[in-house]
Amino acid sequence: MRWFLGTGTGAGLVEAYAGAAPMPENAPVGFPAWLAWSHFFNLFLMVLIIRSGLQIRAERRPPAYWSPRGGSSKISLTIWFHQSLDLLWVINGVLFIILLFATGQWMRIVPTSWEVIPNALSAGLQYLSLDWPTENGWVHYNGLQQLAYFITVFIAAPLAVVTGIRMSGLWPSKMKKLSTLYPVEVARKLHFPVMLYFVFFIFTHVLLVFATGALRNLNHMFAAQGSPDPATYAANWTGFWLFVLGMVAIAAAWVAARPMLLAPVARLFGTVTTR
Repeated sequence: MRWFLGTGTGAGLVEAYAGAAPMPENAPVGFPAWLAWSHFFNLFLMVLIIRSGLQIRAERRPPAYWSPRGGSSKISLTIWFHQSLDLLWVINGVLFIILLFATGQWMRIVPTSWEVIPNALSAGLQYLSLDWPTENGWVHYNGLQQLAYFITVFIAAPLAVVTGIRMSGLWPSKMKKLSTLYPVEVARKLHFPVMLYFVFFIFTHVLLVFATGALRNLNHMFAAQGSPDPATYAANWTGFWLFVLGMVAIAAAWVAARPMLLAPVARLFGTVTTR
């Protein structure tokens, strides 16, 4: 890739499209505290959602079952945990979208110019050359980041929701025509690939966060600290230690998410049985 970018074609592409598409003049600068919190809570929930989702696929004999009070239907405790996490994830996502548009932060991740496409191509080629594109996430994302975040927030996340609802007990099963138009088999075939997309996105996202300036990026994401001028910004360790604290919380939740500890919580909302 470095050889290609050294040719006239490659150099011309990077010169014409450095990687960052133009943004509206009134686009906000910096990250508010609510965005940093929502970002962490989303990560916290996504890790547990993916874990419980894989457990559901592999589960043959559930350790326990949950049923709503006064209800005859029951689901495995693992499915109850997965769907409870889903509900929190959707609530966090709805609040995120509302605040995104209320504060103008949507301009960061919603393309407003077709120039985002050649800029995304240029940024991708620069990433592959391991010569990172010049960027300052505190002010704006490059084209590839913008497209990736847009797809994740406005396509992959809603797709995960609509397929998950179709497979859950929330689906209005009495509406036969609607169920015929949207068969559960279609939802099952889409839900797992969407999960794989999230796994790929999270892996790539975390890899590039650490490879392209860990302290600066973690300060942006976890401490809501940064500067419009990266040359004058002395990154500190605040974001890193908040990240470490967050990872400890996720690890603790991972260990705690077992039937012995989940059952007492599930009993607050219904009945838990072993058969």
